[in-house]
Amino acid sequence: MASIYQLKPAFQRLLRPIVRRLAAAGVNANAVTIFAMVLSVGVGACIFFWPAMAWPLLLLPGFLFLRMAFNAIDGMLAREHDQRSHLGAILNELGDVISDAALYLPLAMVLAFNSHLVVVVVVLAMISEMAGVLALQVGAERRYDGPMGKSDRAFVLGALALWVGAGGAVGTWLDWVLILVILLSAVTIVRRSRAALAGAS
Repeated sequence: MASIYQLKPAFQRLLRPIVRRLAAAGVNANAVTIFAMVLSVGVGACIFFWPAMAWPLLLLPGFLFLRMAFNAIDGMLAREHDQRSHLGAILNELGDVISDAALYLPLAMVLAFNSHLVVVVVVLAMISEMAGVLALQVGAERRYDGPMGKSDRAFVLGALALWVGAGGAVGTWLDWVLILVILLSAVTIVRRSRAALAGAS
């Protein structure tokens, strides 16, 4: 099933010159991971503390794109510039979950969003990432299957935040979009679990 994650190789090719410069400057992959996580908490805090303002919501889509770049950069620094480490692997997985929670849970404070549905979206996001990581426990590769992976969530929730922040008309359709995200997240969990079992050693 298609996922935005499949665009990652092309995105990495665009970022490779930047990664080379960062590696030459001595930038550490773990530092990039931590920096992205701290920024995520900061952006989420803006939404949390100013839920009635438009600017934090308008800030979210651009930052989500920047966060995807950071995620690609830290991985490329680790793989292509001999910076792999056990700490990096832990920071990478924890950073993704913490960043998702920090960025998306505050949307529950925004009047246009159904707070209950937002919480369910975030919980299932965490479970789907856990399902991907647990593949390693059974001897399979880390799973990134869609249809609602990290990049897909960022695209949908970023687009919704942009629409609401720009003053677009809201209504029950927004709830149905979140329900669709929830359903696709459940499918993602099942697909990642099945793929992990199929690849188990």
